[in-house]
Amino acid sequence: MSHGIELRVVPYDHPDALELNGQVQIEYQVRYGGEGDVTPLDPAMFAPPRGLYLLAYDSSGTPVASGGWRSQEKNDEGYSDGDAELKRMYVVPGARGLGLARRILAALEADARAAGRTRMVLETGDRQPEAIALYSSADYAPTAKFGHYREYDSSRCMAKPLRP
Repeated sequence: MSHGIELRVVPYDHPDALELNGQVQIEYQVRYGGEGDVTPLDPAMFAPPRGLYLLAYDSSGTPVASGGWRSQEKNDEGYSDGDAELKRMYVVPGARGLGLARRILAALEADARAAGRTRMVLETGDRQPEAIALYSSADYAPTAKFGHYREYDSSRCMAKPLRP
């Protein structure tokens, strides 16, 4: 299904990652209005072993999908000890339907599990039904709200235990 696709570990501030991040921000602006996702993120948050950032490249070397995780511990934003937070999952429109999001999700879960994380958490929004469907089909369930957008009605938070 995703033949010719190569997953590469890159820094969060890699030029190709910045390009895809810009594209996902435009999509957030279209879907929700405003300025996109303003969650504070630092490239160091995605540096192994406390996180990971992946890009998927097609056979021509073009980046077509992204996703990462970062470690979280219990804090006043609603995270729990051992959490791995999924961030910046995105597939360019021309590569959707190829299973890339599912492939990246599985790789991120495996890496977070290997790093000793016990639960993968994510925040998405009610105007991203395809994301909610993906996560639901991958055994994510609604959970108490957390993170930067926890006070927003449109926020949807989900979690999945990362069992060994």
